[in-house]
Amino acid sequence: MATPHISANKGDFAKTVLMPGDPLRSEFIAKTYLENAVLVNDVRGVHGYTGTYKGKRVSVMASGMGQPSIGIYSYELYHFYDVENIIRVGSCGSFSPDLHARDIVIAMGACTNGNYASQYKLPGTFCPIADFGLVKRAVELCDAAGVNYRVGNILSSDMFYDDANSGMEWAKMGVLGVEMESAALYCNAARAGKKALCICTVSDSFVYPEENTTAEERQTSFTQMMEIALQLA
Repeated sequence: MATPHISANKGDFAKTVLMPGDPLRSEFIAKTYLENAVLVNDVRGVHGYTGTYKGKRVSVMASGMGQPSIGIYSYELYHFYDVENIIRVGSCGSFSPDLHARDIVIAMGACTNGNYASQYKLPGTFCPIADFGLVKRAVELCDAAGVNYRVGNILSSDMFYDDANSGMEWAKMGVLGVEMESAALYCNAARAGKKALCICTVSDSFVYPEENTTAEERQTSFTQMMEIALQLA
């Protein structure tokens, strides 16, 4: 059963899908960690694979950049492919002096300057949050692995080039960092009655810019985050 954006048949995806933004990161995860990985989607070059990790069936598919893009793919996975859990494995820019390059952010909540939730016609402001069970398990896995991490709010921005340079205004409210997708993912999960979590590796820092990573490093070196997400599946 193909959708406008996914060519897979029903049943091709596992109940848990890891969702990086970058199709090359999706390919890297599949080829590095999954056994018997099969390409189940390649519409618009958005690679989706299903295989097994330590005997458990897992899928990984890219989301593209921004809330509209992950909004489309996560909606179709939840509603048309019976996916139960989507774990975003992305990168973020850090606002926090407690976070350095390659540290991990577990996004308990996702603030946004976007308007994605307006479609629900709610009589107030919706707070997009992760599934607590996934957050709790991710914390346990990070503790066991001995990685540096923080749990808290992240900003899902609709702008990469922000003319007002407003990022540090969010930092005043304790927001840990910025990415571009999680709020829409959390909204879709809430509306579908499904589960979602965003785990991000710090790729850039507003505090320590000398630590900023390259595009190639973002594709292939954020392995602690990938391994934690795979164990959540």
